[in-house]
Amino acid sequence: MSFFKKVLYNLPEVKGPTQKRLSFKEKLKWTGIILILFFVLGMVPLFGLGQNALQRFELLSIILGASFGSIISLGIGPIVTASIVLQLLNGSGILKFDLTSEAGRQTFQGVQKISAVFFILFEAGIYVFMSGLAPAAELAGTPLYFQLELVLVFQLFLGGILIMFMDEVVSKWGFGSGVSLFIAAGVSQSIFIRALSPLPSPTNPSIATGAIPALVQSLAAGDPQTALLMFAGVISTIVVFVMAVYSQAMKVEIPLSFGRVRGHGIRWPLSFMYTSNIPVILVAALLANIQLWARLLQNWGLPLLGTFAGNNPATGLVAWVASPNIVGKAIRGSLSFSDVGHAGVYVLIMLIGCVIFSWFWVQTSGMDAKSQAKQIMSSGLQIPGFRKDERVLERLLQRYIGPLTIMGAIAVGILAAAADVSGALTSGTGLLLTVMIIYKLYEEIAKQHMMDMNPMMRKFMGGS
Repeated sequence: MSFFKKVLYNLPEVKGPTQKRLSFKEKLKWTGIILILFFVLGMVPLFGLGQNALQRFELLSIILGASFGSIISLGIGPIVTASIVLQLLNGSGILKFDLTSEAGRQTFQGVQKISAVFFILFEAGIYVFMSGLAPAAELAGTPLYFQLELVLVFQLFLGGILIMFMDEVVSKWGFGSGVSLFIAAGVSQSIFIRALSPLPSPTNPSIATGAIPALVQSLAAGDPQTALLMFAGVISTIVVFVMAVYSQAMKVEIPLSFGRVRGHGIRWPLSFMYTSNIPVILVAALLANIQLWARLLQNWGLPLLGTFAGNNPATGLVAWVASPNIVGKAIRGSLSFSDVGHAGVYVLIMLIGCVIFSWFWVQTSGMDAKSQAKQIMSSGLQIPGFRKDERVLERLLQRYIGPLTIMGAIAVGILAAAADVSGALTSGTGLLLTVMIIYKLYEEIAKQHMMDMNPMMRKFMGGS
């Protein structure tokens, strides 16, 4: 075994449970512990921080599961970025991993962990040395300034490593994954504040921060335009929420029978949103990184990705990947043809990005027709009326998996972009992610609860 593979197979990791099946209470306990720890770490400020140029990127921090200015300022950004890079390298054939074998999957996971550590250190350095998170400006040019920069980088690195291991804890001991849990937690907190907070808005102290209290105040004060803006935000959020739940519930069920037991079978469900929230997470992380890099490069005097006017993207690539609120502009009477064109480009970027990442994810995560056919055959199942041949099953599955991969990704992209351009209470991507994450968690929790309550169901599902 080569030295590199020895390193990959012996990386520090969270040890998985020794028992075959964890109980519902055990999974709930660890999920709750990690969630509380995530919120606590988000309130731990960085020692030595003076300038926080990233604080204005509130929506980006929500999508990245980060809290800029705290020890977890990096959030899930390095983990997702490492996943994007590896998918692109694997999909293009530059690196090739045999994900059908145990050794291949172990190698892939090891490379992904090393890549995540690299991006944690890299992004920590970028944030600090490009003045995104920096010591007090009055210390610039002194030895103390450089020392504090190193201290900030170390704290960000430590926070990134903690997030990486917390993600492993949730994946092995809890429900779902840590990446999904952190996104859902941040977005849920944002929606709660923006919908219900009665505190004065920082930008307009005359009305409340929450849309519903602000709607009531605006109607009482005779301000129909503000009331209409608040109402549009609430309605947009509700519509996207309902459409996302409906789309998530749509499934294609393939009838299967047990080869040795006549008259008995099950239905193998394939979700309409086949790759779930993965494509939109990757696209959101990519666009978030573009905006962060654009701001940092502008601060460094190299606006290669575009420029900002205050907190708003003004020119270049960063302006095109930012979503325009065309519903809000229409209510204010400032909507123009260029805004409509901008919205069209943004929707197109979301659609193309979701389709590309969805396709890559299917090929690299064992969700392709060949892997699914092998899994079905190993379970002793077959399609009634067809001979028991893995190649026949693979061709049949490909008829469903190929179109579902594309159509599901398009649906995800449209819903996320529609919420963005219609002025929902939080980013469309974040809202869609949260709905899908919570729906998946609900399904997993319901299944786990059913298996705990019914021994026969546990036996049927393959439990011990």
